[in-house]
Amino acid sequence: MSEAAPDAAPELRQEVALPTPAALRQQLPVDLSLARQIAGKREAIRKVLRGEDDRTLIVMGPCSIHDEVAALEYGEKLKALSDAVSGRFLIVMRAYLEKPRTTVGWKGLLYDPERTGSGDLNAGLVRSRRLLLNLSEMGLPLATEALSPFAMDYLGDLVSWTAIGARTTESQIHRELVSGLPMPVGFKNGTDGSIGVAANAMKSAAHSHHHMGVSNTGAPVMITTAGNPDTHLVLRGGRGVTNYDADSIAAAIRSLSDAGLSSAIMVDCSHDNACKQAERQLDIARQVMAQRKAGNAHVRGLMLESFLEPGRQNDGDDLVYGCSITDPCLGWDQTEALIRSL
Repeated sequence: MSEAAPDAAPELRQEVALPTPAALRQQLPVDLSLARQIAGKREAIRKVLRGEDDRTLIVMGPCSIHDEVAALEYGEKLKALSDAVSGRFLIVMRAYLEKPRTTVGWKGLLYDPERTGSGDLNAGLVRSRRLLLNLSEMGLPLATEALSPFAMDYLGDLVSWTAIGARTTESQIHRELVSGLPMPVGFKNGTDGSIGVAANAMKSAAHSHHHMGVSNTGAPVMITTAGNPDTHLVLRGGRGVTNYDADSIAAAIRSLSDAGLSSAIMVDCSHDNACKQAERQLDIARQVMAQRKAGNAHVRGLMLESFLEPGRQNDGDDLVYGCSITDPCLGWDQTEALIRSL
């Protein structure tokens, strides 16, 4: 009597074909006028970070975009505010399409646009690129966090400033990625609040690298990068430690200067600096701007998490329009009043 066949091993990996970066860019192209606009925005940001423009850079917007309609409405409001305060501030909209997770959870519009948990990168790529195009056409410079290096091949031509998060600042892959990006990049301090990891990342990203990647046509290639001279530190606190006070900023400036790195500082008013309490961003922004007004020219930027409605909500069927489903945000009324008061 023959033995029964063993159960088939569970399938640990499935593959779904995606368009190449070249195909998506052809489907949703950036025309020459818009490409020149984005290049101009990148250069304007560089000048602020280098101290050649005395305005303050403010990166602000939703924690992670889950509703394109609400994001476009926010963008319209932000463009009007940006124009009104353009003499003092260079405002960049957060258009974050990937959500880093400590364990598991919704990974962002790019991966799961319908938030079903099943994922749909084909739809996410198209919807994400279309959203960035629509926001760019309003005249807004855009910011995102580079989580998947491959995502920048599809979306990076629409981005004017990029963040590398606290969890990925130590990643060699992300340092190699940044060394070939055509826009300024902010490295956040480590999750423990220390800046050593970010300083090392800035050094690494400034140098040329050879690394594996994928070409615009989808072929595996070796990529050689030139190095990115426009990186800077973003202070976001860590594990119960805040680092937006004058002493912490002064210590960061000394460390960066001693290492021969750019001493331009951006303060993330959210995350661990705000202890995950959105309204604390208001006081933190005022304190940081007071340091700048008192003569600390190394403070060149702020980051704020802000959406149409204040707070956050759990994802579900009955969502409040314009309210974050990830980290809590300031509402629009609070945001506008803050920027005008600064």
